[in-house]
Amino acid sequence: MARIHVERSHNLGHEAVREKAEKLAERLAREYDVRYQWRGDTLEFKRSGADGQIEVSNEKVRVEVKLGLLLSAMSGSIKREIEKALDDYLV
Repeated sequence: MARIHVERSHNLGHEAVREKAEKLAERLAREYDVRYQWRGDTLEFKRSGADGQIEVSNEKVRVEVKLGLLLSAMSGSIKREIEKALDDYLV
């Protein structure tokens, strides 16, 4: 099992970054059959072979993902996709 950790700072403010996290989760749900729900300021998500969370705060976004055996082989490319998505969404 592989673990991915990505953290980014932002200047968007709490409400705006939460909205962007929601849009990202909606995209993941459409494209990758991900189920998600908010628990406070943490968006938890799950799909077959992967689960994790996106924590939002006033200054940072932290993404933690646990990959199952089959997806572990793709952890490098998955991490790059997460980094790119955060960089695109946090502008």
